[in-house]
Amino acid sequence: QVQLVESGGGLVQAGGSLRLSCAASGRTFSSYSMGWFRQAPGKEREFVAGVTWTGGNTFYADSVKGRFTISRDNGKNTAYLQMNSLKPEDTAVYYCAANKDTIVEITPMFWGSWGQGTQVTVSS
Repeated sequence: QVQLVESGGGLVQAGGSLRLSCAASGRTFSSYSMGWFRQAPGKEREFVAGVTWTGGNTFYADSVKGRFTISRDNGKNTAYLQMNSLKPEDTAVYYCAANKDTIVEITPMFWGSWGQGTQVTVSS
């Protein structure tokens, strides 16, 4: 397993941008697929974006396509989520996740490691 620590959340106005970072411990980061999930109050945790271990393939929820970009830097053991054109409905706690697999799962139960979460609040 890897340990994950998210950062970069905060309060932003609608239309603004934020960049989340997920720092991972361990020397095997490059063998993990990475994902971002979010959970709003009273709602289930949902898939936002994922990237395969090589960084060659990315996947997005329809609600964020064209606005969010996931990336990773295996040399820095860090994954990122660039969020542009933010909307109030993007408000949630955002979680970074790692899965020692070559594919990206959209179901949270298949991800073995999780960060503590970072709050993103978008005001209208």
